[in-house]
Amino acid sequence: NQADMQQGLDGVKLALKVLNEYYAKEDKAHTAGSGAGSSIIGLLEVVESDFSKDLAEIETTEETAAAEYERQTKENAVEKTTKTKDVEYKTKESIDLDKESAEMKTDREQVQAELDAVLEYLEKIHKECDEVAETYA
Repeated sequence: NQADMQQGLDGVKLALKVLNEYYAKEDKAHTAGSGAGSSIIGLLEVVESDFSKDLAEIETTEETAAAEYERQTKENAVEKTTKTKDVEYKTKESIDLDKESAEMKTDREQVQAELDAVLEYLEKIHKECDEVAETYA
């Protein structure tokens, strides 16, 4: 992770500093090992470069992930609000439609009762007023 990479990079930098200071001394008691020391320093510089590159990649990846998380969180909040309002409006519409349906059902029942009364009266009038020809058989 990022903390481990930073700790490793700091350790490599410290090692490079110590080795560079050691081999930069004026007393040449270490001349026989200076070739090995320079190869170790070169190797540590490569490791430092790799650690720095990996740390930069980790930081970039984490920043990108954090930005994506924030964007997605905001998107989800907007979507949740939209859907909550949609449910609210649809619930209100459903209640209104149920009320309207009940009113229409009541109106239909009243109109049907009136129609039945009119048809009954019409049948009564037909019985009284229609002339029926008698058949002579």
